[in-house]
Amino acid sequence: MKNKYLMYAPMAVFGISAFFLFRYFSYQNTETAFRDNIVPELIGFCLEGFFWIGLLSYFQKTREMQRKNELWLSLRGSLRSFLSYLDIGFLEDNAEPIPSKALENDPAIIQLLIEKLDKQTLDLESLQMIKKTCLYSLPLVRDLVPVAAQLSATHMRWWIAISDDMRRIGHANDRDSIEKQVMLLLKNIQEFDDMTY
Repeated sequence: MKNKYLMYAPMAVFGISAFFLFRYFSYQNTETAFRDNIVPELIGFCLEGFFWIGLLSYFQKTREMQRKNELWLSLRGSLRSFLSYLDIGFLEDNAEPIPSKALENDPAIIQLLIEKLDKQTLDLESLQMIKKTCLYSLPLVRDLVPVAAQLSATHMRWWIAISDDMRRIGHANDRDSIEKQVMLLLKNIQEFDDMTY
């Protein structure tokens, strides 16, 4: 929030300066060389400064948002194998799995998987695959904690919770524990997705 105000402060200075220069000298009745020559230049300089700083700030903000979106996508992409095996575990006969792209960047998929987990029971083979993929993905997910920290401290905290859930799934030994941790993991992913950046 502070960075946002610092970015717009120079625009405000140039804009207010141009406004007051114009107002002050437009009410002066005496014709002077200073007023005729320098004042229009000063007003023009202030307006140009206002325009260029605003334009550059806009491009900087756009690039920052693109960079943060790429960071978010890299984080969510690391969870794709877990979400894919979970989705496959719920597949009915002749049903198509959710596309990889949707698993990586569509937050609505998480709610769909939560609802399925509430209604359906995973078979033993699916639970084993989910355990294995959590153990396999855990080092990568932990290594991405600094990436989550670049989004915000809150993103980092949720990402650490996600990695802890994956560790617990990998070390769980009974169906109830695995399903409970899978539900908790999905809800933590949902919280992570709900965070703005």
